Amino acid sequence: MTKFIQSFNRRDFLKGLGSATAAAGAGSLLPLGACSISGGKSAFAEDDGPVLQIGENIAVASTESGKVKGFIMRGVYTFLGIPYGADTSGRNRFMPPVKPASWEGVRPAVFYGNSSPQRIYDRSSTSYGAFIDHWNYDEVSENCLTLNLWTGGLADGKKRPVLLWLHGGGYTRGNAMEQDGYHGENIARYGEVVFCSVNHRLGVFGFSDLSVAGGKYEASGNAGLLDMVAALQWIHDNIANFGGDPGNVTLIGQSGGGGKVCLLAACPQARGLVHKGVALSGSALTGTGKDYARRLGGYILREARLEPQAADALQELPWGEYLDLAERAAAKMRDAEGDGGLRRGGFAPVADGIYVPEGTFFESPLADSPDIPLLFCSTFHEQSPSRTDAAVEAITLPEVMERIASRYPGREEAIVRAYANNFPDARPVEILALINSNRLAVVNAATAKSRQASPVWMAWFGWCPPLFDGRMRAFHCLDICFWFLNTDLMVSHSGGGARARRLSRRMADALLAFARNGDPNGGELPPWPRFTVERGETMILDDVCRVRDDPDRQARSLLL
Repeated sequence: MTKFIQSFNRRDFLKGLGSATAAAGAGSLLPLGACSISGGKSAFAEDDGPVLQIGENIAVASTESGKVKGFIMRGVYTFLGIPYGADTSGRNRFMPPVKPASWEGVRPAVFYGNSSPQRIYDRSSTSYGAFIDHWNYDEVSENCLTLNLWTGGLADGKKRPVLLWLHGGGYTRGNAMEQDGYHGENIARYGEVVFCSVNHRLGVFGFSDLSVAGGKYEASGNAGLLDMVAALQWIHDNIANFGGDPGNVTLIGQSGGGGKVCLLAACPQARGLVHKGVALSGSALTGTGKDYARRLGGYILREARLEPQAADALQELPWGEYLDLAERAAAKMRDAEGDGGLRRGGFAPVADGIYVPEGTFFESPLADSPDIPLLFCSTFHEQSPSRTDAAVEAITLPEVMERIASRYPGREEAIVRAYANNFPDARPVEILALINSNRLAVVNAATAKSRQASPVWMAWFGWCPPLFDGRMRAFHCLDICFWFLNTDLMVSHSGGGARARRLSRRMADALLAFARNGDPNGGELPPWPRFTVERGETMILDDVCRVRDDPDRQARSLLL
């Protein structure tokens, strides 16, 4: 039987702390006072006042469901765990989200909401992954439809642009505050934007297609997607009360969150609710085939020994039991049919032709899908092969060829030579990282998107931190804290300091310009041309930023 990691209740833990310790330590917030716009000066001054304000009449805002009360941290209004949907357990499991019940009085919004049920990453004391990424998790439950919000003012008519963060973890893991780099305080203060982040249903709870049972289960394969649409609808209906502009909402997500950006940019139900998108180290051009998803739903019912008409019994299982059952069903389907077409463990948004186009995104016959400006970015070394194995640093080019031979039989030498020619200063271990982290998917997504009217922009992040003797390189997730001015907060990614701050400031300025008007130009970066299929214009983000035309095209073409 699979063991579930039981998180301690951090709410109870914080009750035992002194108020000053809780204010400074909860969520490791102290470095925010010396964020990347401070030039590295001390967070403290002789005459400074309290950094935290909270009270009966402080940070109170109205929503359609009732009033919420957050707090003011270093001048930024902060609201955590606001419900945008009802509990998804019981009869709401597999169903489209519904609005939360209204409440009387003022509801506290001072701590992050529950994470969707999932297999949580290793957080043991010997885990370098836990050290590097922190993995902020607290309570896990199906009552997970909540969002967090940071803003510089309440109902002040300023119409700040809105950024909505969609977390990574594919479609099966993660939460809105999984890493410290996701924090919204610095970018909200510096950029005069409203920053939101959202939890939604994941994995078997968000994407179990039980439409074979008919009737009310027709949308079950896209419940997690519909959660995101519901969060966007909540922003549209409520964000003016938090100083935001419902007519200017920019999606930004990384890894699986980048896929979600593409998904919502192709979803008809999101039209008018989203206006721009930024996809970091992740993209998507298709959904899971509906025939495959329906067959997987049939395996789930058979594993539960249920006829389709008895599918309601699945709503009554404890969530841990259903997670085990659905994953067993996916494994049996894989054993019986092979892994052809198996996407992300089998549970991902379904190309049903209603919520998700059946064909390639951005070429959809669903004419009412959004057509919004998109900015794509990936990192040079999404997975550095020597990150956890220092011996790989000494690898030779022939050994690189050996490592990729099974994936590219007969082409391994040509591919390695092509990458070495395109990147003459790269060491063999970096050539291997570039091949493993190739840009095929992101360039394909940008190419497909270019067929629409709205512009496309492309970036490639190459900045390498000094950590672990430099072996981490420009790794998967590193750039997140740079976009949000959190390099001194997420020091286990960036190392912190002035060098990281300089690039972070430039990237944040570009993001904010894009959020305001759909064009990243106007800050300290060099002029950033739009991406075209012919030239592949790409902004290289590093200590020295520059534009290059499709810098890996020759080498990348050999991977096809």
